[in-house]
Amino acid sequence: MADQSDTRNGLKLADRATLSLLSALEEDHAVTQRGLASRIGVALGLTNSLLKRAVRKGLIKVKEAPAKRFAYYVTPKGFGEKSRLVAQYLTTSLDFFRQAREEFTTLYAEAEARGQVRLALFGIGELAEIAMISAQDRDVEILAVVQPDASQLFFSGLPVINHVDEIKDGGVDAVVITSIDAPQGAYDLLREHLTDKRIIAAPLLHITRQNDGGVAQ
Repeated sequence: MADQSDTRNGLKLADRATLSLLSALEEDHAVTQRGLASRIGVALGLTNSLLKRAVRKGLIKVKEAPAKRFAYYVTPKGFGEKSRLVAQYLTTSLDFFRQAREEFTTLYAEAEARGQVRLALFGIGELAEIAMISAQDRDVEILAVVQPDASQLFFSGLPVINHVDEIKDGGVDAVVITSIDAPQGAYDLLREHLTDKRIIAAPLLHITRQNDGGVAQ
């Protein structure tokens, strides 16, 4: 798990883990720690730490159950914290959506002015969906999504391509970075195959660009 101070779409990862924990316990208070770890997608040791922290903060209470097992109950304070986290997540997600829409619309307008109207995305996920929605407002066409080592063939109706080389000379004018988890890594990989002018990145990704150094068009 990333450092707890990191954020994704405006919500701290520690808060996201807490929200997942409270939601899972609300659905099933008799779940085992191993089952809980699997449900919220974190390691067993971290799940134990999250439970202890939630108990310490008064968000859940623990009762002993038969066969030396434990039942976890969300307290009124826990329900209140869950409601707060849900509201925060929805608010920050909406802010993120608005910012991304605005930045993509601007980037597409600039791409049109350069004659770059046939585009591909790099990275499957929420940001790619926003990029596709934003493209509907401009005279650009999204042809495919690049996702190295992807097993799926399509994403939101677009073909998924496993390698940048497949679009390098395939009628794509530029590639739009839509990878949230590792945007700089995505840029660095693209930079091995494309000139900087053919790589589009929204300011919200905070990518450090290189100078063009003779990469083949």
